[in-house]
Amino acid sequence: MELRTARLLLRDFVPGDWPAVLAYQQDPRYLRFYAWTERTPEAVQEFVGWFVAQQTAQPRIKFQLAVTLAVTGELIGNCGVRKETADALEASLGYELAPDHWGKGYATEAARAVLDFGFSQLKVHRVAAECVADNTASAHVLTKVGFQLEGRLREKEFYKGRWWDTLLFAILEPEWRIRATPTQEVFE
Repeated sequence: MELRTARLLLRDFVPGDWPAVLAYQQDPRYLRFYAWTERTPEAVQEFVGWFVAQQTAQPRIKFQLAVTLAVTGELIGNCGVRKETADALEASLGYELAPDHWGKGYATEAARAVLDFGFSQLKVHRVAAECVADNTASAHVLTKVGFQLEGRLREKEFYKGRWWDTLLFAILEPEWRIRATPTQEVFE
């Protein structure tokens, strides 16, 4: 599956994508808000393998896509929408981007395309997302694409020797429909 935007191609992962993912997941800027302190080739191969395996589910309910630059094909992150069951009317959104590509609007562009897919193709009513409260850039992406802050979960995660608050966001299909503009094409 592929989603195209003005600057990006979001596509299904292939097993050979792991070196590009490892390259950005080893960056200390990336690791800052994750429980991981390092990433190994084996761990990243398993990580990418989960996304590849999700593609064969019948029906498919998890769409975590490689985010690539349309012009060069460089893999710069991933973004996806996931339902827990085939008949679920709610999904979750998740994304990550290589730190060298932060601040260029790519995460926002990818999230918009994936949200549009979730609402138009998966027919969900609600999409939720969570981020570490200290990760203000991630929270900013969510608000830019229309998510509403629903709450702060105090000291929800413990890693790297401290407690982290998380923020819970969501957007409803009618809210998305009001804001939506065509952002992508779907190719199966």
